[in-house]
Amino acid sequence: MPESSIRAEEIFHIGGVAVTNSMFMGAIAMLLILAVAYFINRAMKPVPGKLQSFFEVFAEAALDLMDSVLGHRELSVRYLPIVGTIFLFVLTSNWLGLLPLSHIHIGHAPLFRAPTADLNFTIALAVISVLAVNILGAAAIGFRGHVHKFFNFSDPVLFFVGILEFISEFVKIISFSFRLFGNIFAGEVLLTIVAFIAPYVVPLPFLFLEVFVGLIQALIFSMLTLVFLGMATVSHEEVHS
Repeated sequence: MPESSIRAEEIFHIGGVAVTNSMFMGAIAMLLILAVAYFINRAMKPVPGKLQSFFEVFAEAALDLMDSVLGHRELSVRYLPIVGTIFLFVLTSNWLGLLPLSHIHIGHAPLFRAPTADLNFTIALAVISVLAVNILGAAAIGFRGHVHKFFNFSDPVLFFVGILEFISEFVKIISFSFRLFGNIFAGEVLLTIVAFIAPYVVPLPFLFLEVFVGLIQALIFSMLTLVFLGMATVSHEEVHS
């Protein structure tokens, strides 16, 4: 029976840096998104074709969804690049792991592994998300106003609440990373076991289920980033006014 390692396997080295199969697939996901974006940008016309129309509908739907959280189209347009990029990157990473490529090995290690099935990858992505939220929050309301949310010395209660909010920033990283990793890794293990026990037709329903799970997890990750971004870009005075 094929083994499912919870740790990403090293497949080759670049200088003194070990490259794991999840890093390799993550690079493929990034290049794939960049290539699609490049060709769509090159093919853009005043009268859109089918592909351009699809992405325009996707962008409009994303902006409408963001409007419901941020409450203003200007803010939605401003933050769409980061929220949309996170969604597309997580979605592509999730779905690439469903390709039937696990039989391709370099030595004893499989060449391909879903990036989001590697805890190191999801932690890094969560750190980037939380850092981006705080940086954009500081840019929106000012560095002093943003720090004042966490360290408020004007009132003992507000000081305690601020410390809890500061701790919650680290909790977000743990929650983000383990939720995404747990769902995607568990899905890969399930598909591996089902495909080994009953190959061909039986794994198909589970495969379609994992396609749906990959979409939902990408949506959850990006939506939570959006919600936290909406909270970070509003000062305490605006919240209580």
